[in-house]
Amino acid sequence: MTCIFCDILDGKRDAHIIYEDEDHLVFLDKYPIDDGHTLVIPKKHYERITDMDHKDVGKIFTLVPKIAKAVLQGSGADAFSLAQNNGKAAKQIIPHVHIHIIPRYNEKGTVWTKRQIPTDDVLSELAEKIKSAII
Repeated sequence: MTCIFCDILDGKRDAHIIYEDEDHLVFLDKYPIDDGHTLVIPKKHYERITDMDHKDVGKIFTLVPKIAKAVLQGSGADAFSLAQNNGKAAKQIIPHVHIHIIPRYNEKGTVWTKRQIPTDDVLSELAEKIKSAII
C-alpha cells in the first residue's frame, strides 16, 4: 500500500510545504478542520508513534511549538489544538506518524469533525503567511 505522506516526501504528490529540515516536513492539511490546519511529519516512515525511537519522538515534539507559533501568527487564529492518532480505531487515516496543529478561532467554536476543501490558491496564500512567520 502506498503512503500518501511518503509520496509527498518523494515529490510524487504536491503539498503546501511550510517548513522542512533534515528529519521533518511540515505542510498544510489538504482537508483541514479549520483554516491553517497543519501537519508535522517525520521524514522516516513510521506507522505509529510507538514504532519510533524515543529520540525521534522528542525531535518531532520539540518542533511543534515553533510551528504552532507560526500557524497562530500566519492564520490569525486565537488558539490551537494538537492531535496525534495511532491506528484505525483512533481515526488515524494516513498510516504515517503525523501531528495535527489545528488553529482555533473564537468566532467559529471548536468542532473536531468538520472538514473543508479549500482551493489550491487559498492554501498557497496561507502557506506563505505561515512560512513567513517561522522564526
